[in-house]
Amino acid sequence: MRITPRPAAIVSLSLLAAVLTGCSEESGGGTAAAGSESCESSEVRLVGQVRNESNPYEASWLAGGDVFAQSVGLKQERLTYDGDSTKQQEQISQILAGNTKCLVMNVLPNGDSDTAPIVKGADQAGAYLVTQWNKPADLKPADHKTWLSHITYNGIESGQQIGDALSTAIGGNGGIIALQGVLDTAAAKDRFAGLEASLAKNPGVKLLDQQAANFSRAEALTVTKTLLTKHGDNVKGIWAANDDMALGALEALQQAGRSGKVAVVGIDAVPDAVSAVQKGDMTATVSSDGTWQGGIGLAIGYCVATGKLKVADIAAGNRAFFARQFLVTKDNAAEFAQPKANPADFECGNVFNRVAGPLT
Repeated sequence: MRITPRPAAIVSLSLLAAVLTGCSEESGGGTAAAGSESCESSEVRLVGQVRNESNPYEASWLAGGDVFAQSVGLKQERLTYDGDSTKQQEQISQILAGNTKCLVMNVLPNGDSDTAPIVKGADQAGAYLVTQWNKPADLKPADHKTWLSHITYNGIESGQQIGDALSTAIGGNGGIIALQGVLDTAAAKDRFAGLEASLAKNPGVKLLDQQAANFSRAEALTVTKTLLTKHGDNVKGIWAANDDMALGALEALQQAGRSGKVAVVGIDAVPDAVSAVQKGDMTATVSSDGTWQGGIGLAIGYCVATGKLKVADIAAGNRAFFARQFLVTKDNAAEFAQPKANPADFECGNVFNRVAGPLT
């Protein structure tokens, strides 16, 4: 994994005028805007925000942000909002009320609808922003100066990949249940669409039931127990939209005395899931490389803030893009067992090396 640094902020006269005339919509400390002046590295403030650290994937995201920050002699401020959209917006507002001239934020919006107010606040304050995973289709970084990039993954591709792996594991025939994520997210919608594509490709596999478990291990445990009781031995496989839910499903299977009898797949390649794939308890997962995500968002912003990367020079396809992801099976799980961030990935010349294609 790798990290890259760059962002720059400057006081916009028009924004300053708006502030002086009492534009109440703007954050109190928002007096900077993207411009020609660069920040010294020591002036840059790095903020990473995810739902929680109990989710291993999101914990790895924050760990990657720490690696990047350390590589440029800084410290990342770690924010978590517990999946509460109101709390997330309050945290962002508080951050934007301070000195935003050299502020860089790498943010996981709780849902698609949460992205617009975050982008608006960052724009008004002149803070450099990279978002990941969730945004409405019509909201585009290219229409903004300080919203530098939006990074996501082809959820249809990953959802179908694990669906196909699940089909292979159960011999192409049998019933499965699906655990969906937070429904107001592009990731959940696209991954389930990928499962539907897999089901169309593998007509012998039947979706017995599906229910949202909100990317939560605890909720997945409860939901899986309910669905196992409802469908009994007809359940031959469990498709989960992330690894946290897959791990909850594994626990439910253990409690039901069905460990090893039902194939389970997930997405995120968190350490416990990769270990489960190595042991054969899980069939497959997909890695988006959380440590890379945590570093790369800060790296892009840092590089712009310090003048090593100019917004105008960021290719249109790199303002909103799909990043590479990797299918993890028993054959290659050892390669993903110890995820580590590589600071070279975050060097300013490398920040867009994992672009798999533009988000259209």
